[in-house]
Order: sequence, then structure tokens, then C-alpha cells
Amino acid sequence: MSEVKAHARSLPQSEKRKLEKYIGTSKTCYNIGADTENRIVKEWINKHPDLAEKEYIDLLNYLYQGESINEISIAGELLERLPKLRKNVEPKYLNSWLNRLQGWAEVDSLCQSKFPAAEVMSNWKEWKDLLTKLVSDSNIHKKRGSLVLLTKPVRDSEDKRLADLAFRNIDKLKSHREILITKAISWLLRDLIKHHRQRVETYLKENENTLPKIALRETKTKLVTGRKTPKRA
Repeated sequence: MSEVKAHARSLPQSEKRKLEKYIGTSKTCYNIGADTENRIVKEWINKHPDLAEKEYIDLLNYLYQGESINEISIAGELLERLPKLRKNVEPKYLNSWLNRLQGWAEVDSLCQSKFPAAEVMSNWKEWKDLLTKLVSDSNIHKKRGSLVLLTKPVRDSEDKRLADLAFRNIDKLKSHREILITKAISWLLRDLIKHHRQRVETYLKENENTLPKIALRETKTKLVTGRKTPKRA
């Protein structure tokens, strides 16, 4: 974190509060920019080519206990950039890490596009147990995680087990009207179109009166245009 702090640019307090409100977190946010953060992570990885699995997990556990959003973001980068180590991360760790996360940016930095279908399906029972547990948790950030974690797997694979669980989790959360959930439902439905278009169309018709309006609108638009929003003239 010393490098992060060294590269951080000062922000007026009003701008800092606005940024943290947009991200949805009460954690400290060091303004260093994505390019600088990526370079810091890349240089650190290059200096530690022989990182052991236990060291990797210990480091992720440490970062997810951090007091800044930057530590959460860096942990997400380490998950993405070190797939040989990531594939051995047990799903149970995600339940623990999500306990500390706040807002869409922190949740998505852990859950978005980090765990491909091949990794999920290679340990399906534990992943299914985790995703089933998260969707029923009282923590709204874990509920969002139960949806976002499935977006990449359902794009990667047409495996019916993934789609079944995705629709089941959507069904459990469709009555929620918090934007953390409604936007994630829309996201997952749109990603399901790739391999399960007919099933998505049927689900929209059957649940037109119960799904969040934003999910209906964006998914219908994606079905017609291939985009979530109409193309502007």
C-alpha cells in the first residue's frame, strides 16, 4: 500500500465524498487511477514469480480485510492476473471476503469475470452450495454476488446446471427493488441470452409483472438489438 499512497493524487473533500457515495463504500479511496494501479500490481507480480498457494491466499485474506477500496481492487487484479493460483481458491473464501465488501464496485471487483465456467464446473458442488447460500443471505452485497458470479460462467458455457442456478437465483431476488439487485438481475439475464435465448424470452413473458422494470427493459432491448440500451441516432 505504500506505493498506492505515494502515487495518490489529492482530491477536494467534496469530490472525495461524491466518489465514495457513487461507489457505495465507506472505505478510504486513494485517487491513483486504474493505469497506475495496474502497473503497481504488474510490477509486484513480476517481483514474486514463485508465489506459493498459501502465500497467495494469505495475501488475498489480508487485502480483503483492508480499510481502502484500493486494497479490494488490487485483490481483484491478483485474482484475474494469476489464474494458476486462482483456480485453487476454494469457494468458501468468497463468502468470507464478501463479508467486508460494500457497494457495487467492491462486489464486482471480486465477482465479475474472475471465475470462468471451467473453474466453477470443476468444483461444481462447492460452487453451487456457495451461490445458493449467498442468494439467501441477509447481506445485500452477498445477494448481488450470487448473481454477478454467474455472469461469466453462463457466457462461457451452455451447461444447463449453470442456467438452472442462474434462473433460480434471479427468481429468488426478482421482488427486490434495490439498484444493487435490479441491475445485477438485468446483467445476468442479458448474459444468459448467448446460450439460452428461448428460455430468457419465456422467462420474461412469465414474469413480466414481477421482474424489476429495468431488467425487463434492458433484457428486451438486448434480445431485439443486441445491446442493453437502444442505439442513439
